[in-house]
Amino acid sequence: MSKKEQLSLSRRNFIQQVSFASIFLLSGQVKALSASEVEAYRKKVKLRFIVASDIHYGQPNTAFEEMLDKAIAQINQFHAENPLDFCVMNGDIVHDDKTWMPKAKLKIDGLKMPYYVTRGNHDLVSPEYWKDIWGTPLNHQVVHKKVGILLGDTSNEQGKYLCPDLTWLKEQLDAHKKYKQVLVFLHIPQAKWTKHGIDHPEFFDLLKNYPNVKAAFHGHEHDQDGVKMMNNTPFLFDSHIGGNWGTPYKGYRVGEVLNDGTLITYMMNPEVKMEELSF
Repeated sequence: MSKKEQLSLSRRNFIQQVSFASIFLLSGQVKALSASEVEAYRKKVKLRFIVASDIHYGQPNTAFEEMLDKAIAQINQFHAENPLDFCVMNGDIVHDDKTWMPKAKLKIDGLKMPYYVTRGNHDLVSPEYWKDIWGTPLNHQVVHKKVGILLGDTSNEQGKYLCPDLTWLKEQLDAHKKYKQVLVFLHIPQAKWTKHGIDHPEFFDLLKNYPNVKAAFHGHEHDQDGVKMMNNTPFLFDSHIGGNWGTPYKGYRVGEVLNDGTLITYMMNPEVKMEELSF
């Protein structure tokens, strides 16, 4: 196969697998995009990342080994064709048994780009255990290409649903005021949009004071792959890559910050077969 044919096939596969694409403009407008429109923006991307949630490694009566292996391979394949700056595994790495966590980490270490993790309500580990495995505290931050990345904790060793540490979050938001874009990653949604969400209006009261927060990303709700809006900020869900319930497909969300600060985000469904879609 020639290089031109390979590029054509890559483009076709990309367009087939994109769904629920949106563009969040600097004006505050939100617009739906077609897969072809998403593809056309790829030359303008400043920062690209993937967020994937709810691995549930070790869950009984599930093919958790196969599901994680497949997700890692799919993300690496996406990265090979559309280079990523990082990936976030946004909570519920394991399922109610922390002894699976070192094994899950060995698998996740197979990602060919930098990655970060958040604790979910099924991880059931102490802050000390988490740091020993992953090398980072439960609440931590990084910066990629002058975009602030805040990764917060929304559970505890007992698996309770919690509000993130607002003192830590405010300190980080203040420290990141110099950046035009900040992205927040939390496993549990902080509003009762969904069956398993919780209600912490003080979280939203804090965020609305920081207009450079361009989006927040949640896991937890396996059957959600869309967006909820609060104070003109999108709160995005990304289906699931493991577990025994949720959307009929297992996918992940891609985020792309363009050179002008615009955010494009879309779901990828790598399980789509080529013959299922036509042009």
